[in-house]
Amino acid sequence: MKIVVIGGTGLIGSKLVARLGELGHEAVPAAPNTGVDTLTGEGVAEVVDGASVVIDVSNSPSFEDAAVLEFFRTSTGNLLAAEEKAGVGHHVVLSVVGAERRPDIGYFRAKNAQEALVEESGIPFSVVHATQFFEFAHRIADEATDGDKVRMPPVLFQPMAGDEVAQAVGAAAVGAPLNGRIEIAGPERFRMDEFFRTALTAWGDPREVVSDPHARYFGGEMQERNLVPGEGATFGKIKYADWLASATS
Repeated sequence: MKIVVIGGTGLIGSKLVARLGELGHEAVPAAPNTGVDTLTGEGVAEVVDGASVVIDVSNSPSFEDAAVLEFFRTSTGNLLAAEEKAGVGHHVVLSVVGAERRPDIGYFRAKNAQEALVEESGIPFSVVHATQFFEFAHRIADEATDGDKVRMPPVLFQPMAGDEVAQAVGAAAVGAPLNGRIEIAGPERFRMDEFFRTALTAWGDPREVVSDPHARYFGGEMQERNLVPGEGATFGKIKYADWLASATS
């Protein structure tokens, strides 16, 4: 079947396109560099025509509160309107574990707004909430850097491999619509500061990781369980040390 992957040239999207193609589906990557811009609506109607499933793994180019909210509201609205006209039978969206718990944080508030539009659209849907990706660990550390120190909150943290995110989203896409959400996470649970202390050592990075309960992530102070899934979550199998060894070999 034809499955359109919005954000299909990015980290998770490209993995999804490859995985779905291997399963025999017509997986179509859709992104501004393929002529599809969900923010302006350019190319959206054309790409979703004939699609059975649309997967949205796109992200905002800016995480500033107003900009990210505008991105998800506008792009999701344009996408859903085109899907309704085209008769798409299943909309899948990738979101973040903990987004619904912290609507005070701008990025999470924007993801909540996106999910609400999907849930209210009338199109059968599945929402996949994932924890942070191993691939973004360097970026997270860089954003938390203050001089030669990396300030991290000592809260629970359960990141996962991008390959397993793509696997879970792909499985949701080819299955029956959930009309609800699932949570996915990595197999290991850490303290966020401890994870990055170990990771920087493994990277050969001389920066010092400092435990700071007031360190901000996504612009807000994290509480103990904001970033980890609840009961009933699905866990991956790839451990960070194994992923890092494979990624650097």
